[in-house]
Amino acid sequence: MTRVFVYGTLRAGEVNDLNAAAREHGIAAPTLLGTATIAGRLYDFGAYPGLVLDPQAGPVVGDIYEVPDALVPVLDEIEEIYPGQSSLFVSEQHTVLHDGQRVNCLLYPVADAAVPGLPRIESGDWVAYRKSRDTAAA
Repeated sequence: MTRVFVYGTLRAGEVNDLNAAAREHGIAAPTLLGTATIAGRLYDFGAYPGLVLDPQAGPVVGDIYEVPDALVPVLDEIEEIYPGQSSLFVSEQHTVLHDGQRVNCLLYPVADAAVPGLPRIESGDWVAYRKSRDTAAA
């Protein structure tokens, strides 16, 4: 099992919901461990957010899941992580804060160079931001 921190479209109810991805691939359901945070800056890429890790920034909110190892390559494919190819997202292990405890998790940040000119999500919460943005646009 692998612990994964998801902060954007992989969160429950979002377009790339990792629970749905597991079902679609016949993989056992992930286990939600709870909400967590990591220091960083969140940016709006339109259909999805990007997290730039930044120890000087405020918290970015996400969820920690324990996922079957078979689900990790599916998540890599959703995030377009392919061996030997560069991509917007990278797959890295980092420590997040969950209920006051440090937990090592896999997560998918972007490089600082990818975000110039993009709107910053000041709240650090993609789901709340997306809902508000989509309601305002309707």
